[in-house]
Amino acid sequence: MAMTKNIIGKVVLTFTAGCAFAAVAAVVWIMGTIIWGGHSHLTWAFLTQAPSQGMTEGGIFPAIMGTFMLVVIMSLFGVPVGTITAIYLSEYVHRQSRFAKLIRFAVNTLAGIPAVVFGLFGLGFFVQFTGKGMDAVFSHGTLRWAQPNILWASLTMALLTLPVVIVSVEEAIKTVPRELREASLALGVTKWMTIWKVVLPNSIGGILTGAILAVSRGAGEVAPILFTGAAYFLPNLPHSFTDQFMELGYHLYIMTTQSTDVEKTLGIQYATTLVLLLLTFTLNFSAIYMRYRLRKRRVFA
Repeated sequence: MAMTKNIIGKVVLTFTAGCAFAAVAAVVWIMGTIIWGGHSHLTWAFLTQAPSQGMTEGGIFPAIMGTFMLVVIMSLFGVPVGTITAIYLSEYVHRQSRFAKLIRFAVNTLAGIPAVVFGLFGLGFFVQFTGKGMDAVFSHGTLRWAQPNILWASLTMALLTLPVVIVSVEEAIKTVPRELREASLALGVTKWMTIWKVVLPNSIGGILTGAILAVSRGAGEVAPILFTGAAYFLPNLPHSFTDQFMELGYHLYIMTTQSTDVEKTLGIQYATTLVLLLLTFTLNFSAIYMRYRLRKRRVFA
């Protein structure tokens, strides 16, 4: 009997280790293919120049900056709203209340909606409804806001990543021991100051984790910005919220599906993919480093 258990244990161990190795090998193979195919095109000129000749010449600098601006604006809107919602669900409303269940149902529903639906919603609500209303009030009917732009694309992406932020922050807040809250309240501190001084500092890692996940999700999505602001060939950088922008994911999608000579631009596609991954890794690493520094400061405070 003991021998049979040992054999089963070894089989399970071998199987799980094999699955883990296969996952790592797949990532290494994909990254190796991308690096091998794009490293020769990854030059300084490619990173700093504007595109030309229908993106067969020049670089992808506008697409890099457009992706960076999209992620930053998206995070500025999505992370605070998601954090505030998670605070409300964790600290102010009873978990079994109907309103809390309604909010969680809405969050779970948002998490399951396809990205292309968010794009259609952004086109209908932000561009057609909100934009037209702003033009009627502020621009006297002149077409300015009622068209795809970087602001509407960022707000659409913020809605897309909102469930990720809410769930991550709420789970982080739950890990803060109840005794810390009770001790703070026993000293006469208000509930809001307890949240501000006790709960949030001890859950800052989870908040930044939500931001990291939002950045990773937002930087690679194409469908929502397809309708709300992205342009394929736009050599100039956006100068205001009403301007369209280039984005690495959308640019890669167009080059792989609409190019008249895919083989000719294959190296550029690999290089663009590599830049997109490096940009995502850089943003994630910045958030991870910030989380590490904040945790270290908390330990030695």
